[in-house]
Amino acid sequence: MISETERKRIIALIKKEVVPAIGCTEPIAVALCVAKATETLVCRPEKISVLLSANILKNAMGVGIPGTGMIGLPIAIALGALIGKSEYQLEVLKDCTPYDVEEGKKIIEEKIIEIGLKNDISEKLYIEVECKSGENTAKAIISGGHTNFVYISKNNDVILNEDINKTDESDSDELELNLKKVFDFATTAPIDEISFILESKRLNKAAAERSLKGNYGHELGKTLMYCKNEQAVMGNNTFTHILSYTSAACDARMAGAMIPVMSNSGSGNQGIAATMPVVVYAEDNNKSEEELIRALTLSHLTVIYMKQSLGRLSALCGCVVAATGSSCGITYLMGGSYKNVVYAVQNMIANLTGMICDGAKPSCALKLTSGVSTAVLSAIMAMEQKCVTSIEGIIEDSVDMSIRNLTKIGSIGMNETDKLVLDIMTHKSCEY
Repeated sequence: MISETERKRIIALIKKEVVPAIGCTEPIAVALCVAKATETLVCRPEKISVLLSANILKNAMGVGIPGTGMIGLPIAIALGALIGKSEYQLEVLKDCTPYDVEEGKKIIEEKIIEIGLKNDISEKLYIEVECKSGENTAKAIISGGHTNFVYISKNNDVILNEDINKTDESDSDELELNLKKVFDFATTAPIDEISFILESKRLNKAAAERSLKGNYGHELGKTLMYCKNEQAVMGNNTFTHILSYTSAACDARMAGAMIPVMSNSGSGNQGIAATMPVVVYAEDNNKSEEELIRALTLSHLTVIYMKQSLGRLSALCGCVVAATGSSCGITYLMGGSYKNVVYAVQNMIANLTGMICDGAKPSCALKLTSGVSTAVLSAIMAMEQKCVTSIEGIIEDSVDMSIRNLTKIGSIGMNETDKLVLDIMTHKSCEY
């Protein structure tokens, strides 16, 4: 039985981790850090120096920046200095206009922006920005979480100085979760206390629908929805609707559309993958609003739980974790018990572990589609009482131990993979 005190803490955790975001969260977090440093400087910088961890650099290289029609960090940094407002958090650039984009291009042309790799840190989510104007210097550092400032200074005055190893995940670390507690909370919490999760449906479905009307990224969502060849092979059914809506929202986000999505644990794509499969399945099967609320809560909280041990950024693609959450939600909507949800998670881990993250980019829509298609398959198997057993691979009898095995592989075992991926990305020759 979950106590009222613990229930309130879990609700606070969900509200903290499931928040709106515009654009890929890594370059947007860099823009946020630049905005804070500029606000501290109290004038337009004459020079901007940015040092980033490898994972931030990897995820910011190939993704569209909302409202700009441009890709990558320079325009995000320029706009963070020009119009960014740190109070907006992950919507820091939401006031951007075409005029601002042109001004941002001028800043890039002036070559006042320097971007480098921060080598002497172990933290995978690290952003350090120094802005200078005349004799004045302001510095801001984000570490451990996309909006978690640990250091702010102006000249010799230190405004904020926290332990760099203290992250905005510390509260969630103290709140000990396991899959059974996640399931019990989602299925028993007073419905009025968790109905706020429906905002994830509103935002992410709106993003998908807008994407289906436009031309974003690789247009995977539109292809799945409207292509005759696709329908001849896969048909027009709930499965293809799930794939289409999920990939469509990702198409728009990765292409840099000025469309907010509901993120999870600092990632918009994780928020999309945790939301849209559950929403589409519920709507196609006439599930009640309460059933949808509980399924979405189960999905999002499962993702939060798994990310506690995986970390914000890793070599493991976030869609593996997010799709695992949606598989739990779909299993619940199918009438599954806790046992069936456990089966779904075990099946997901046995299948998708090892999918690499090679940065944020338009083709992330393909990975989300792979993840959520596996989510549906795993849920169907679970409802048929089919589950990968502990004599197979990394699966253990305890589902929570299986989750730890997955997150160990992603956070520790794949570190060398992460380094190699970044090396390939930064040294390849591109032909356009």
